Amino acid sequence: MDYLNLGHTGLKVSRLCLGMMTYGSSQWRSWVLDEEQSRPFIRRALEAGINFFDTANSYSLGISEEVTGRALRDFARRDEVVIATKVFFPMSDAKRPNQGGLSRKHILDSIDASLRRLGADYVDLYQIHRWDPDTPIEETLEVLNDVVRAGKARYIGASSMSAWQFAKALYLADQHGWTRFVSMQNHYNLIYREEEREMIPLCRAEGIGIIPWSPLARGFLAGNRTHEKGGETERAKVDGFAHSMYYQDADFKLADRCAELAKKHGVSSAQMALAWMLNQPGVTAPIIGASKMVQLEEAIAALSITLNADELKHLEEMYQPHPVLGH
Repeated sequence: MDYLNLGHTGLKVSRLCLGMMTYGSSQWRSWVLDEEQSRPFIRRALEAGINFFDTANSYSLGISEEVTGRALRDFARRDEVVIATKVFFPMSDAKRPNQGGLSRKHILDSIDASLRRLGADYVDLYQIHRWDPDTPIEETLEVLNDVVRAGKARYIGASSMSAWQFAKALYLADQHGWTRFVSMQNHYNLIYREEEREMIPLCRAEGIGIIPWSPLARGFLAGNRTHEKGGETERAKVDGFAHSMYYQDADFKLADRCAELAKKHGVSSAQMALAWMLNQPGVTAPIIGASKMVQLEEAIAALSITLNADELKHLEEMYQPHPVLGH
């Protein structure tokens, strides 16, 4: 396993980050694995050298954090793993005030609750899950600075927003001397590359680590989709996301090309798509999801795939722009 610094920090993370949204409670989403089913994946990730684990308070309404915390306490030393979690979404469907967003009240309540669920004194990376249009960004940045100063988080990160919003946050943090975001968790893959217009150049210029979510386009790049909705995964059917996002004719052509190049290398389509991602400038660690052990093993093996410039161009030339979704 190779390790890179997360942005311009001294924090070293594995080239793959295990996404913990898949692990928690099947009562929250039918495709989520319950705790006993989840633990072998976490153990295997650690055995392979993965030290970076990303969850959120809203995943399985807190149970993902509990599962993550227990497994990492059982299988690893705290100082050897990097635990990331997120805040923004409410923890229930009840529409009550102050139960979500990025206000001072909600963030201070949420970090303490996340630490209790994780069974940890601190998180390594505390991320805002979305941009909050109802809270001044100055309020959010100041309280995140307080969270870091209190020792409850080592670093802070952001996820899925417009580049102008992220640029504003970085500018204000510098202006006020507040803790700066060190990472961006954005929606990015071989099919959805809109982030290359502004967000990724911004991150590279500012020394921000890029940890993309959905590097396989919700499984579309595994090469097993059809034009009909019946060809979606269980997760896509439940979440209602993939069909609206990835089913352009050009996407199928790109997936076919990915499969052809994968066959040439003797690997799976998913591995080829991940290898492309790992070759993108600025990308630190794609966040991978695995509900089957073969998916985790393939992701780990993808780290050893080497692509030359012609092969990268061969994949990329089929790309067609998408509406900007996923924020």
